[in-house]
Amino acid sequence: MCAVLFSTAFDYGFLLHTSEEATATVALNEYLSSRSYLAGFSPSRVDQEVFELLHRPPAPQHVHALRWYRHIAALHPGDGDLKGKRVQHPWAAPAGSNLPKLRLYNSLTRTKELFVPQNGNKVSWYCCGPTVYDASHMGHARSYISFDILRRILMNYFQYDVFYCMNITDIDDKIIRRARQNYLLEQYREKKPAAAQVLQDVLSARGPFQAKLAETTDPDKKQMLERLDSAVAAALGPLQGAVESKAGEADIQRLAQVLLEKAKDLLSDWLDAQFGSQVTENSIFSLLPKFWEGEYHNDMDALNVLPPDVLTRVSEYCPEIVDFVKKILDNGFGYESNGSVYFDTAKFATSQKHLYGKLVPEAVGDMKALQEGEGDLSVSADQLSEKRSQNDFALWKASKPGEPSWDSPWGKGRPGWHIECSAMAGSILGESMDIHGGGFDLRFPHHDNELAQSEAYFENDHWVRYFLHTGHLTIAGCKMSKSLKNFITIKDALAKNTARQLRLAFLMHSWKDTLDYSSNTMESAVHYEKFLNEFFLNVKDILRAPCDITGQFEKWEAAEMELNESFYERKAAVHAALCDNVDTRSTMEEMRALVTQSNTYIASRKSSKLQPNRMLMKSIALYLTDMLKTFGAIEGSEPIGFPVGGDGHHVDMETTVMPYLKVLSDFRESVRKIAREQNVTEVLQLCDVVRNDTLPELGVRLEDHEGLPTVVKLVDKETLLRERNEKKKMEDEKKNKKEEAAKKKQEQELAKLAKMKISPCDMFRSETDKYSSFDETGFPTHDVEGKDLSKGQTKKLRKLHEAQEKLHQEYLQTNQNGC
Repeated sequence: MCAVLFSTAFDYGFLLHTSEEATATVALNEYLSSRSYLAGFSPSRVDQEVFELLHRPPAPQHVHALRWYRHIAALHPGDGDLKGKRVQHPWAAPAGSNLPKLRLYNSLTRTKELFVPQNGNKVSWYCCGPTVYDASHMGHARSYISFDILRRILMNYFQYDVFYCMNITDIDDKIIRRARQNYLLEQYREKKPAAAQVLQDVLSARGPFQAKLAETTDPDKKQMLERLDSAVAAALGPLQGAVESKAGEADIQRLAQVLLEKAKDLLSDWLDAQFGSQVTENSIFSLLPKFWEGEYHNDMDALNVLPPDVLTRVSEYCPEIVDFVKKILDNGFGYESNGSVYFDTAKFATSQKHLYGKLVPEAVGDMKALQEGEGDLSVSADQLSEKRSQNDFALWKASKPGEPSWDSPWGKGRPGWHIECSAMAGSILGESMDIHGGGFDLRFPHHDNELAQSEAYFENDHWVRYFLHTGHLTIAGCKMSKSLKNFITIKDALAKNTARQLRLAFLMHSWKDTLDYSSNTMESAVHYEKFLNEFFLNVKDILRAPCDITGQFEKWEAAEMELNESFYERKAAVHAALCDNVDTRSTMEEMRALVTQSNTYIASRKSSKLQPNRMLMKSIALYLTDMLKTFGAIEGSEPIGFPVGGDGHHVDMETTVMPYLKVLSDFRESVRKIAREQNVTEVLQLCDVVRNDTLPELGVRLEDHEGLPTVVKLVDKETLLRERNEKKKMEDEKKNKKEEAAKKKQEQELAKLAKMKISPCDMFRSETDKYSSFDETGFPTHDVEGKDLSKGQTKKLRKLHEAQEKLHQEYLQTNQNGC
């Protein structure tokens, strides 16, 4: 392959005999201008001969000759001469570094495992949803916000393609019982029973309730029942007294309604025990879960929790559940008994390829947990006797009177609790999923039973690859629970704090550990939000400073290099934290440290009357905003910071109103300058009113800095008004303390003056309860019993007497000088 193809018409021999190198170069350049002279990679004989004629590279104006020369020089096979060394240098790849990889705490192994999806980048994920029979509370929020954070991070940070499925349990013992109780209580109210009837019924209902209270051993549950009984007792007394005293009918009816409200739980249980079996209309059992499912979705939307890709309801999957149970029977791991179907745990456990109790093996045989898993309506003595083993659990329950039912090969019945998730998840995700999530208290028996029956159905041992369980949420150290009636609803929580503040509180704690929901926890989240928001507002102010397109790129000095190096170190630390079981707690601390360093840099620049580096500040703020968006703590399209007016506002307030506010701020600053120069205090006071009172009502904060432009910040109106009230409160407290200190000082001075006025001759004479005799100077000589004072007493009193003498002399001297 020739690098140059010389035409036979070209007399390169002329070049070989030309002594003038310049002439040869011109001729070569002219020839090469019309030919391809880089056609190959190896030089020809002609190239070699002509190349050796030239002792130096052609001049730059001979473009073609110069290019040819450089090409041949680079390929020339010489060894030891200058031309021969002009070859491509070898390149060595950098050693690089090992980046951390995502590891998740897997409840199946109780350790952090390297996360490896089964199908490339796709992640199949099933999450246990709520049992909808009451309002969603913060215990639910603990699980669903935590899983939402994990899901967003896997999708938006680690770039996995997550397929997220969740269920709604709308058939369950709790739902059936609550639906019946609500229906029966409502019927009871509609009959408008007389006060005497209410009194009699509550007393009748209280008997079995108190028997239940006496049998209860769980301390938390017992405490809850005692509170209910105390409330009923407090309402019973006044009504019984009014009835016995034959008080007015209106007062008696009012007291009866109070009792009915306080005793509704007791009365509901009592009515259900008597008439529950007569409730046969299936629609009664569907209205309650439908209502509370709607409330649940509203709560999740208010918390900014992403909806699942697929949502399954038990009531819509009864045919699939029946088929699932049939196959478990066909595979030999279940048995029918009196119209119910049970899972044979013993046979499963002794199977060569299966293991029962993978998650919590130490809990296998825990009768209390197993019975709770079966449900309140499914643990009668007759039902328990149907099982081959107490460890066996219901796949399909024969329906009793007062329960909804569906057709099955075993008769009318309804699904067991555990089978619901297996059948629905299996229908959507197949024989094996990457992640299964739920609350910590679902590990046993629910999730262990799910695993057993699903692996019995699919005949595998890997239905779930990674089991993730969120930690409990407590209130003042006590577990939050509907059954214990010590819960805070999500709506109540949102009335005190924003969805972002709740999410920040969760981000500041590990997703798998217990979180105590308290005022201290929420205070920390509020302070963190304010800390970040102030940084974002300061950066926005920096970026608003007038600057042309080239001026935004400023020279970096040592301070910028140092901050930027720390910025990249913090980013690396955040990545390492997220890879370590999605450790958002450490992540938030790294972000806090980055903001603290940035604030220090900004303050340092401003103290030197210099602007902080725009591009560096912008990069840091964009990164922090992006991370908060990844966590679901920021919604909207604003590139930096929290949306003004809340996440629900779609108008870009910053862009819309800031130009007008900047004009107002500049005008105010000019007015203040003139007022200071001419000492017009009234105008300065009006400028302060605009800053302190008028603009905060509009959600605008002005910050005046000596020698620097006024900073304009858009902040939520509520935040500014709260800040103003807190500031006023602090000022009032400071003023009150000052006044109290002045008053105390005045009282001390008056007391001192009163003491100074007393003559040393009179100071002890009034203490007749201590002394009975005095000398001519008023000094005591005998105690109240007539005994001589001891030397020690005398010495002590003498010191007091001398001090008073000195003090009184000072008073007399002061008065004399005053006169």
